[in-house]
Amino acid sequence: MNGVPERVGYAAGVGFIVLGGLVAAVAGPLHFDRGSWLAAYLVLVCGVAQCAISNQRRILRAAPLRPAQRWVLFGSWNIGNALVVAGALVSFPVITDAGGLLLVAGLVLAGAGTRHAQRPIAVALLRAFYLVLVVSIPVGLVLSHLRAGHT
Repeated sequence: MNGVPERVGYAAGVGFIVLGGLVAAVAGPLHFDRGSWLAAYLVLVCGVAQCAISNQRRILRAAPLRPAQRWVLFGSWNIGNALVVAGALVSFPVITDAGGLLLVAGLVLAGAGTRHAQRPIAVALLRAFYLVLVVSIPVGLVLSHLRAGHT
C-alpha cells in the first residue's frame, strides 16, 4: 500500500491535464460557454495541483502521512473538484461551496504533510502554491454565486 495513493493521484492529475486540453479543443467548435473555465480548472486545479500534492513527499523528502490520511487527501481533492465542477456547470452554488470546503480540507492535510521536510526552499514554494489555492477558493465560490444569480 506504500505509495499507492500518490501514484493513483499523480495518474489522475495527468489524466485531468489531458482532459482539460481536450475540453479546450472542443469548447469553441461546440459553442460551450463555460468551456474555457472548465479547461483551465481541469488543467490547473484538478491536474497540476493534484500532481504537486501527490509528489510532495518525494519532492520534499518529507515523512509520509498515514495511509488513511493519504486516501482521505486523494478523496477530498477529487470529490471536492467534482462538486466544484458540477455545481458551477449547473449553476447551483451550494454544491460548489461543498466542493470548496473539501478542497480546503485537502489543502490543510497536504500542508500538514510538508512538516519535517528536508528541502526548505521546496517546502516554501509548495506552501506558497497551496496558499494561492486556499485564497482562490473563496474567490471562486463568490464568483460562482454571482454567476448563478445572473443565469
